[in-house]
Amino acid sequence: MYNKKIIISKSKYMAGLQCPRYMWYQVHAREKIPGPDFSTRFMFHQGHLVGEYAKKLFPEGIDLGKMKDIGKQLAKTAELLPQRRPIFEASAGTGDLYSRADILKPAPGGAWDIIEVKSATTVKEEYINDAAFQKYTFLAAGIKIENCYLAVIDSSYVKNKDIDHEKLFYIHDVSEQADELLPGMPGKIAGMLEMLENPEPPETGIGRQCHSPYTCPLKSICWEHMPDNHVFNLYGNKDRAVELCARGILSIDDIPDDYDLTLKQEIQRECASSRKPYIDKGHIVRFLEKLKEPLYFFDFETYSTAIPIYEGTSPFQRIPFQYSIHVADDLYGESRHHDFLASGSGDPRKELLENLKKHLGGPGSIIVYYDYFEKGILRELAGEYPEYAEWVESVIPRIVDLYRPFRDFYYYNSIQKGSASVKNVLPAITGYSYRDMDIADGLSASVYFLYACGHYRIKESCPSPREVEKIRKDLITYCRMDTGGMIHILRGLKEAVGHAH
Repeated sequence: MYNKKIIISKSKYMAGLQCPRYMWYQVHAREKIPGPDFSTRFMFHQGHLVGEYAKKLFPEGIDLGKMKDIGKQLAKTAELLPQRRPIFEASAGTGDLYSRADILKPAPGGAWDIIEVKSATTVKEEYINDAAFQKYTFLAAGIKIENCYLAVIDSSYVKNKDIDHEKLFYIHDVSEQADELLPGMPGKIAGMLEMLENPEPPETGIGRQCHSPYTCPLKSICWEHMPDNHVFNLYGNKDRAVELCARGILSIDDIPDDYDLTLKQEIQRECASSRKPYIDKGHIVRFLEKLKEPLYFFDFETYSTAIPIYEGTSPFQRIPFQYSIHVADDLYGESRHHDFLASGSGDPRKELLENLKKHLGGPGSIIVYYDYFEKGILRELAGEYPEYAEWVESVIPRIVDLYRPFRDFYYYNSIQKGSASVKNVLPAITGYSYRDMDIADGLSASVYFLYACGHYRIKESCPSPREVEKIRKDLITYCRMDTGGMIHILRGLKEAVGHAH
């Protein structure tokens, strides 16, 4: 297996920059890398869709994207270069290197420009590394490259009828930044090739590269040896975690007493040692005293797409499509439940607002988890539908953030693993969890909704009516779990300070 010629492609080079071990697996043990999940495949789909719109910027361009054979791609690119027309998915290769450019555009003096297309709104460091590798490979193959550009989504674009591809993109010249990287590339590539000659993967320690710039698919393999309450669960930046790992200290339980930690991290170490939760009764009691019955436990679900779907919306704009509300006159009494799930036949926001106004009633505290999100969505809706602005402004002061006692460590349990998210807090304080639910997180909810509505297709297939029915039931169950779970969390807080009913 190791005698075959090793080719460093753009994707492998980028993997190598993030983690040499991941690059080794891509070359020698690709079958062991876990495949992308449903939500991740949606992200790839978004990138592909954005790429298709970018091609419209050059209607005279020639598309080689359908060609999968590398040899044929290289030959066809070489054949097309004399025509001096834009080429989509143009290929270049020489020796150990191979790369494809999203768009290869003719430039003056017989040169070419590279345009890399990204389904993002900002320029990131990894994108410049991506463009630099392309330029390096094309130059090595004898193709003169003048400039490098990044075409990203312009978040200020507003859809008006058909997508205006000219206004959808903002093109950044990153030639200077890419050129600065070129001198160091021979050394990097030589080091990667030397590493790839080894029959075993490099012993790369776990660290920031496991999550940055992307979550590594190998994490489940590389982190197998880590204890449940590991040091990367420490709150805040991961500098201390990296340092502790380097010293062989993997569990929060094993952090020495004299090791310097922040106040919140000290609480985590104390909880790991005592096997008991930390409870700041004074702050929790003051939080509870602010609540006014009846209590409305409220949660939105939203989706966002790189290419806006509806008139008057922008790229990546959050579109609420679902909510759940539990109303409790008494925290320990029977609650009433209201929900809304859009049909998927059009822009759901107006109908959602109409129902929401009826279901949120008043007075009484509206309890949410992470109020920045719910308040932000409500204010965006008020901006889109001014007739609801006054009502929204009357609702905002009623909102109470259940996230705050956990964010501020008024309550902490090691079961939370350093996170104050509702998914981690619920099992820590109540024993309930999202385990075994078919839809168990917000990203999955949004992707499944788009799939059920036909806005996201897998291999051009549409879900069956039975599949749509199941997805809708799972969405309602998931959103209901969010608001019902908040009731149990609030009860748990009351019981923690001895204020149980």
